[in-house]
Amino acid sequence: MMRYNSYASYFKTLFGGRAQKLSIDGGFSCPNRDGTKGVGGCSFCNNEAFNPSYCREVKSITKQIDEGIKFHRWRYRKSACYLAYFQTYSNTYAPLEVLKERYEEALNHPMVSGLIVGTRPDCIDDEKLDYIASLKERGFVGVEYGIESCYDKTLELVGRGHDFAATRHAIEATAAHGIHCGGHFILGLPGESIDEMRASAEIINTLQINTVKFHQLQILKGTRLAEEPPERRGHAFELEEYIALVCDIVERLRPDIAIERFAGEVPPRYQAMPERSWRRSDGRLIRNEEIGAMVEKELERRDTTQGCLYAAQ
Repeated sequence: MMRYNSYASYFKTLFGGRAQKLSIDGGFSCPNRDGTKGVGGCSFCNNEAFNPSYCREVKSITKQIDEGIKFHRWRYRKSACYLAYFQTYSNTYAPLEVLKERYEEALNHPMVSGLIVGTRPDCIDDEKLDYIASLKERGFVGVEYGIESCYDKTLELVGRGHDFAATRHAIEATAAHGIHCGGHFILGLPGESIDEMRASAEIINTLQINTVKFHQLQILKGTRLAEEPPERRGHAFELEEYIALVCDIVERLRPDIAIERFAGEVPPRYQAMPERSWRRSDGRLIRNEEIGAMVEKELERRDTTQGCLYAAQ
């Protein structure tokens, strides 16, 4: 038995096997890029760094799915089903008719068993949630919010364009519609202490979410954060320090929340500060999946589990 509630186990329970996300660029924008709330995005954001090679707006959604299945079949041969994952930018930031057109194209693919929509908390409303909830008749449906931080001071510092109250409201509305809900967080953002990051678990526990994803802050080329002086670029974790913090959070995290990942990974060519990357003694990069194994090993060393320090309210 694993010492934390893994995302893979969560979906294996739902689907009887591995559920593979297929990232899709649906051609959406973001209110923090088009001038509605800001220009250039959040200070840490370069979406291009996280897009798989098959995931490009210039291709049709159907073609992206076809190429994504081909790509993942080579790596994960035992996938029970595929979920269309609208990942790039804010995938509810468009009129409802546009959402319907693009989501329907994905769901009409014969190999797709459901839909996951990544978006911002300030880009959702009841009309859109009503429609997304109606898609449950056709398969699994989820919304994942880029929360990034639980603290208003941090959200303001990185130019997020909304406060944490907007996050809580969006999650409550999503849960009220019976839609699976996930949240993404970045550890190491500017102005946030280790104690505050650790205490985030207690705030996360109050949210009606099913899954969570943690990333370490990465300084990417083409972002405002890369132009800041080093002392204003957030916390640069040593690997052992990061593993310890993640385990502290896991121990405090509500046991029913499934953890999708503990770290992010982008190609080296996007790294503005490659010296922050974690490497082995021989210089090779440490991969995402290895971080999960390290977390499991540290929890085993501590003889602790997810939620062992959680006190239900």
